[in-house]
Amino acid sequence: MKEAKVIYDKDFAIGDVDRRMFGSFVEHLGRCVYGGIYEPEHETADANGFRGDVKELMKELGVTHIRYPGGNFVSGYDWKDGVGPKEKRPVRKDMAWNVLETNQVGTNEFAALMKELGIDLTMAVNLGTGTPKDAGELVEYCNVKGGTYWSELRKSHGVEEPYGFKTWCLGNEMDGEWQICMHTAEEYARLCKETAKIVKWMDPKAETIACGSCTNEIGHSTFGDWDRKVLEECYDYIDYLSLHRYFNYNPRKQLAYSMIRRRIFLSFSGI
Repeated sequence: MKEAKVIYDKDFAIGDVDRRMFGSFVEHLGRCVYGGIYEPEHETADANGFRGDVKELMKELGVTHIRYPGGNFVSGYDWKDGVGPKEKRPVRKDMAWNVLETNQVGTNEFAALMKELGIDLTMAVNLGTGTPKDAGELVEYCNVKGGTYWSELRKSHGVEEPYGFKTWCLGNEMDGEWQICMHTAEEYARLCKETAKIVKWMDPKAETIACGSCTNEIGHSTFGDWDRKVLEECYDYIDYLSLHRYFNYNPRKQLAYSMIRRRIFLSFSGI
């Protein structure tokens, strides 16, 4: 078998790494939000209910970019449930994780946290149960200065200036059987294209991110072919393609580069 060598020299620079590569994401999943970053009863919680000790750790980590609000969660999420007075927000059954969603943390609360920490926010829109129109209304709420229904509603919620969120994820892992309202490549490509058009009409400065194939595990037949079909339909309307990959949580199920992954797995295992 042929082998490749990688030589690392910190003084041999050929370009700058986009700081967005050092990003992360927050999803309404488990204790990530409720009981994690948000816990009003915690001794370190600020006036908005966010834990001070977690905020300090986020600063220490140096995260530059965070995608919100998911994740599988976003494919069943109505962003309108998470804005306005907290006491009037509905409690919903979260179909992604089979828990109750109180909607006590939503767009404005999370955006305020990101602003405080100096972290850029990438918004994800619901293309599972959601529509291109829903996505456009969210962009209007977040990024339009004023004079429209949704931008004025934002102002009534205490946020006078638009957020100007730059990057927008168009759905999440839409080729996964586990996803709420998964799509075929053809279905998603058309939906993605039309959503991207509306997002950019609402905010010409917005950048759109399409869902690439989300895994290469055994039984997941869309790997590779999905990306081709999405790009053929959407290329002129998107700026990025999101490539999700989960390494070595079950190495026996991985398809590509199995020997390389096995070596990496053994190395990290201390074997």
